[in-house]
Amino acid sequence: MAEAVESPGDPGTTTSRPLFAGLSDISISQDIPVEGEITIPVRSRIREFDSSTLNESVQNTIMRDLKAVGKKFMHVLYPRKSNTLLRDWDLWGPLILCVTLALSFFQSLCVLGYCILPLTMALLVCRLVLLAEPGPINFMVRLFVVIIMFAWSIVASTAFLADSQPPNRKALAVYPVFLFYFVISWMILTFTPQ
Repeated sequence: MAEAVESPGDPGTTTSRPLFAGLSDISISQDIPVEGEITIPVRSRIREFDSSTLNESVQNTIMRDLKAVGKKFMHVLYPRKSNTLLRDWDLWGPLILCVTLALSFFQSLCVLGYCILPLTMALLVCRLVLLAEPGPINFMVRLFVVIIMFAWSIVASTAFLADSQPPNRKALAVYPVFLFYFVISWMILTFTPQ
């Protein structure tokens, strides 16, 4: 913004200067008190108090959340068009389901986690090989290491999980493990530093 000011030399001409020119030279040596009252309308206070859970008992909060989770489970069991699941989202239901599933899968998760050790060793070897000059021999060495360690992981996890499956279903149990280790192996093989 600019302000039109009459020029001191020529009474008929005007020049423009910035509106706040010279304010940077002014210093305030004392605080200026601010007076007044900030108020919140009564209606908004009531709405804010109603939606607040700080004054709600723990039992009421838990019961309210459990009812909401139950309603969402009913939406899943009897699907109908509604966007209440999207508007009033929470993570309590998925947490309950994941913990329930995890209670029967901890043993398998432990086995799968420990059997990643050969693939971790493959990652370290491949990182060292990547320090050398890239080329077809470099890739062949990494491919060989990853294939050997992938097979080692599959054999180790199958040996652990073999007793938990009936003989005619072992291949069905090994297939998801195979895919899991295959994806990790692929990530190790295709990794290239930027």
